[in-house]
Amino acid sequence: MLAASRYRTIVRNGLRKYSEAVIRPHGTLSSKISRTSGVHLLNGNIHKFPRISTSGFDRIILDSENSQTLVLSTNFTTSSKNLARRPHYVRFGHRKEKFAIGTHIYMYYLSFMLVFLLFFDGFGRIQKWLGVDAATKTQEVEGKDSSAVSESDEETGKKKKRKIGFRDRKIIEYENRIRQYSTPDKIFRYFATLKVKCEGDWEVFMTPQDFVRSLTPGIKQPEGLGLDQFRKFDPQKDSMEMKVAVGGDSIFYRLGEGGLISFSDYIFLLTVLSTPPRNFQIAFQMFDLNGDGEVDSEEFDKVQQILRSQTSIGMRHRDRIVTGNVNKGMSSALTSYFFGKEAKKKLTVEEFLDFQRQLQREILKIEFNRFVIENDKISEKDFCKALLTYAGLPDSKKNRMLKRVRRKFKEEPEGISFEDYISFWLFLKSIHDVDTALSFYHLAGVSIDMETFKHVAKTVAHVELSDHVIDVVFTLFDENNDGELSNKEFVNVMKRRLLRGLEKPKDTGFVKLLDAMWKCAKNQTSTFLE
Repeated sequence: MLAASRYRTIVRNGLRKYSEAVIRPHGTLSSKISRTSGVHLLNGNIHKFPRISTSGFDRIILDSENSQTLVLSTNFTTSSKNLARRPHYVRFGHRKEKFAIGTHIYMYYLSFMLVFLLFFDGFGRIQKWLGVDAATKTQEVEGKDSSAVSESDEETGKKKKRKIGFRDRKIIEYENRIRQYSTPDKIFRYFATLKVKCEGDWEVFMTPQDFVRSLTPGIKQPEGLGLDQFRKFDPQKDSMEMKVAVGGDSIFYRLGEGGLISFSDYIFLLTVLSTPPRNFQIAFQMFDLNGDGEVDSEEFDKVQQILRSQTSIGMRHRDRIVTGNVNKGMSSALTSYFFGKEAKKKLTVEEFLDFQRQLQREILKIEFNRFVIENDKISEKDFCKALLTYAGLPDSKKNRMLKRVRRKFKEEPEGISFEDYISFWLFLKSIHDVDTALSFYHLAGVSIDMETFKHVAKTVAHVELSDHVIDVVFTLFDENNDGELSNKEFVNVMKRRLLRGLEKPKDTGFVKLLDAMWKCAKNQTSTFLE
């Protein structure tokens, strides 16, 4: 017991002498210890840094006069890892941190771009800068036909079948959304390719090819032509010979000189195409006050307004004063065609329905000419592509259907003539009656084979379809190769093909959802209050 007490006294005295030798009397550490031990003596008290990892043999525990513990590391390592752990201070006194000049410039740039894009139509301006603006690049486009680029693209497509790249595929998808959801004003401005000087002012026109392209999904707009990008044409300086790829007796020449289509003509043609003939007959009878089966120009304007308001195009149309796309009614050339130069003649419903049939035939001719390969015929695969244009089927299923047709008619292709193309279109005009007849066969348990299909076409639609056309149609829609037609899918696809997608509402359905929610909330509120 006495030995232990004596040992502690010796150790305590030795440590005190060691500390007095190391620590200076005026309260500061020696330069050696201050560099190695990490010890401070402030206000008479010994303080230490945060604990530094050392071995147990290198630690010396001593008691100071104020009973505080001092940890000294006599053999302390000076590695980069321990140096990184030494405490340091930033923003002493809570001073603001200074930013570099580059940071200030970057922040100003982001603020400017945000204001430019949100408040100054930045996206539209950028698109015009990057695109080919026909109004500023007159030398490149004056005197050129608006359909020249389209024809060159089509000729290139005929010569060699190149695969559609990623960029072209994305552009086609974007243009399909424009066709489906945009207003008539934007569709016209996007797909029109010609800007003509008329009486000192420039007016935008479509060619017949532009009109068909605006209706047909999957056809890419020519390069350099897009929204508000046109080719300029001055009749006083340039030749009036314009290639519109239609004959001199084409119905498009009834619209005006050169067969060009103005915005008012565009709205009128869409109304004619999207309205069934039966609706025109009823409308003519409603406004035929004297019962002679004829209407004058004023009565016909009322017929147009009523029928246009019932179509998806008419419901979405808004006159755009800024862009100049205002529906001015029927053009003077078309008025002269229907009612004479002085607009005193009267129009019968038979004459107007004949105009509708001629218009559809001209559009079919333009569609057919896009696929012609040789001998004025198109391949069976291209014929099926035309049938599936407005089907809305997934690409995988559409490719699978076309693959069956290509395999079957690869060895001995017979082709489809324009007469066969027109005959099948006449058959489609009676698709609702054909649907009823096929449903009766289905309910009776009778399979729909080629002979039955040909009999229905002749008796119901009064059209004589060739055996080759029927074989192609059955190959396209016969999923299980049993020689029978899947009539439900066939009828649905053909109904969409007949209307060219013009029956679809020109919106995403969000507005209808909000309207339905508002009506539901209103009804529930009134019921709750009662």
